[in-house]
Amino acid sequence: MISGALVFVPDHHQSTHFVFGEFTNHTGFASSAYVVLVGLLMAQYTFTGYDASAHMTEETIDAAVAGPKGIVRSIAVSLVAGFVLLFGFTYAIQSYRGALDSDIGVPPAQILMDALGAATGKCLLVVIIVAQLFCGMASVTANSRMIYAFSRDGALPFSKTWHKLHPGTRTPTHAVWLATGGAFCLGLPYLWNTTAYAAVTSIATIGLYIAYVIPTFLRLRQGDRFERGPWHLGSWSTIVGTIAVVWVLVITALFMLPQRSPITASTFNYAPIAVGTVIAFCGTWWLASARKWFLNPSHPRNVTLHHVQIVGQQAHHS
Repeated sequence: MISGALVFVPDHHQSTHFVFGEFTNHTGFASSAYVVLVGLLMAQYTFTGYDASAHMTEETIDAAVAGPKGIVRSIAVSLVAGFVLLFGFTYAIQSYRGALDSDIGVPPAQILMDALGAATGKCLLVVIIVAQLFCGMASVTANSRMIYAFSRDGALPFSKTWHKLHPGTRTPTHAVWLATGGAFCLGLPYLWNTTAYAAVTSIATIGLYIAYVIPTFLRLRQGDRFERGPWHLGSWSTIVGTIAVVWVLVITALFMLPQRSPITASTFNYAPIAVGTVIAFCGTWWLASARKWFLNPSHPRNVTLHHVQIVGQQAHHS
């Protein structure tokens, strides 16, 4: 709908040369190659969330085939839809400098209002805001689900708190509050520092892709010992898996680099600090506690957790 409006409503569109050939650099860095590499963040962080297909496999018929097919199809759809939307916005730019220096501080919003008129542009902004709200709700749902699952197995500090269910709604409200509270604290610096938005998206992208690539890396380590599922890449598995691991290493390094120059307190990319803190916390927790019991089913802690889960399930069914 938005792309269609941007194609048919405006009287003026930018040239194809402008869309595909214009290059501008407002980062302060002299190297165009560096700017292009850092700019990959815009596309890379949109190619996330396809793990939702894996989340839904428990409720899917023939999950071993439908799950991976859903992941691949979601990537293809996101690729096509993303390019269509990007082309629509870029062709519809009425004044590049006007959108960049807009008083509202959000160039895409200014592009909509310039191209479609203030009233229509604001209406479509409402559609975008609602879509973002649903994306946020989906993220909170997935995040709280994982917090609940990990804490149910005792894999998080204060697990007894996070896996409690609300007696009325039977939902893990404590896990939901942890997910929303963590996201709030992570995004809070954006109120004072606009660079923080890029840092937050960098942190989210790095975390997701590291989680995505760990199973791929472990599969590569298995080699021929790995038992294939019914839907696989055949002889391409090793090549595609190696490229995936290398690519994640590359983007992880890129998204930790500064994105504006000169580097000051207001332009500093704090993604390395946040990611390093999480890795340090997880590593310390593993070495100090989890490695002693998490993979040991006979450990007294796991026996207790299993008993608590059984009692909880019996109470729920009764």
